[in-house]
Amino acid sequence: MNTQPDINALKPAAGKPTAIVIGAGFGGIALAIRLQSMGFQTTLLDNRDKPGGRAYVYEEKGYKFDGGPTVITDPDCLKELFALSGRNMDDYVTLLPVDPFYRLQWEDGDTFDYNNDAEYLEKQIAERNPADVEGYRKFLAYSKELYREGYEKLGTTAFLKVGQMFAAAPQLIRLRADKSVYGMVSKFVKNERVRQLLSFQSLLVGGNPFKTSSIYALIHALERKGGVWFAKGGTGALVQGMLKLFDDLGGELRLNTEITDIRTEGDRVTGIEAADGFTLNADLVASNADVVNTYAKLLRGHKRGKAYGAALKRKSYSMSLFVIYFGLKTTHPTMKHHIILLGKRYKNLIAEIFGKGKKLPDDFSLYLHAPSVTDPSMAPEGCSAYYVLSPVPHLGHADIDWDVVGPQYTDKILDYIEKHSIPNLRRDLDVVKTLTPFGFRDDLNSHLGSAFSVEPILTQSAWFRPHNRDDVLGNMYIVGAGTHPGAGVPGVVGAAKATAGVIEGDFAAVLKA
Repeated sequence: MNTQPDINALKPAAGKPTAIVIGAGFGGIALAIRLQSMGFQTTLLDNRDKPGGRAYVYEEKGYKFDGGPTVITDPDCLKELFALSGRNMDDYVTLLPVDPFYRLQWEDGDTFDYNNDAEYLEKQIAERNPADVEGYRKFLAYSKELYREGYEKLGTTAFLKVGQMFAAAPQLIRLRADKSVYGMVSKFVKNERVRQLLSFQSLLVGGNPFKTSSIYALIHALERKGGVWFAKGGTGALVQGMLKLFDDLGGELRLNTEITDIRTEGDRVTGIEAADGFTLNADLVASNADVVNTYAKLLRGHKRGKAYGAALKRKSYSMSLFVIYFGLKTTHPTMKHHIILLGKRYKNLIAEIFGKGKKLPDDFSLYLHAPSVTDPSMAPEGCSAYYVLSPVPHLGHADIDWDVVGPQYTDKILDYIEKHSIPNLRRDLDVVKTLTPFGFRDDLNSHLGSAFSVEPILTQSAWFRPHNRDDVLGNMYIVGAGTHPGAGVPGVVGAAKATAGVIEGDFAAVLKA
């Protein structure tokens, strides 16, 4: 069932339609910019004291810690938001190139610097297995084809009808979307460490490389095409640049506004109500909040919210994360910006993280982010800022009291980093704070503390994900990681484009009036 808003029921103020966007994360801000550029008077609401959502910025003693997203790929999708209104992104934010994109480091000291230098990449692959060089070239060609079919053609298309899925099926079948990322990588290269190099990226969008559809192998081509970037001043500076654009366009941002209800009348949404008594009516509501929270809580007053909220709880969800933000009273100029610290296990560890073990694994693999390498302003002079994240089971897979386990896990991880990556870390430690799965659940309202929402497996992709426009409430829209195409900065910005395209079609008559 695919409904459209009853245009006759809309009552635009002074001839200008109105929109509410819930959640000032990347997806919500991107949609708000598009709606404001389109002609809607748009209000962007967030429950926290700062915007950003998962890109919230923590500040302490002169250190700046980006809360979540730190890897920026496909800068063109961001530039497009500014170009919609004739602006130039460079006037609002500066993106700095990151080289190498990532350093992969194993416990025996072996390292692989993954960057955009094809000759250097192939040299490192040849050192591990000369035959894998040709295999890598074939994988890159395959990844580029996935990029064209899965990202350029489908990444910003809203799958509202099952027929759209059937139309895309022949290409997806030909590209073996039924296979996992790791499974397809293994068809091209044989060395286990090269396989890890080419498959770990799906973890960055909440996917298990051994279960996630091979369509997500397009991330490699995406990175090779667009590079990997970091916003000067941190990812939070990109958030602020986008919000400055939104403000310049006449949009309104309201923080510290905890939405308690999305109000409905029949099968239409009419506005929102907040915990402080604030109410606002609008011709449409779009939610960048967690999809389970949106339906099961905010839309609980409508039978659609109750029914679909219960259905969403039965889906499988991505892993959670344990994040440590820390500052050191010294610098490490030879560090790389992004380091993937891989432990002894890969497949079995990931299986336990995604629920097979039902407990916290004893070992871990880590992502270490060292932004001061690229931008010293992230820390006081002579100091350096970091964060390290460990993928962990979400709260539905492992019953862990993180208030008790968190401090112990923090010590274990910091000891590991001191041994394998940052000498004298304990001696130089100046600031430390953590974000546990409890924080994802309580501060970000994320179902089960999942860090990336609905798990990106084939049966939960495209049409099988929550739709960009609700199937029953015709002027209720979804954006963010929980809808198509999924998590990651390009993913949620792409979702904003897909959702905005649907809204533009739905409201064409009103926008022309």
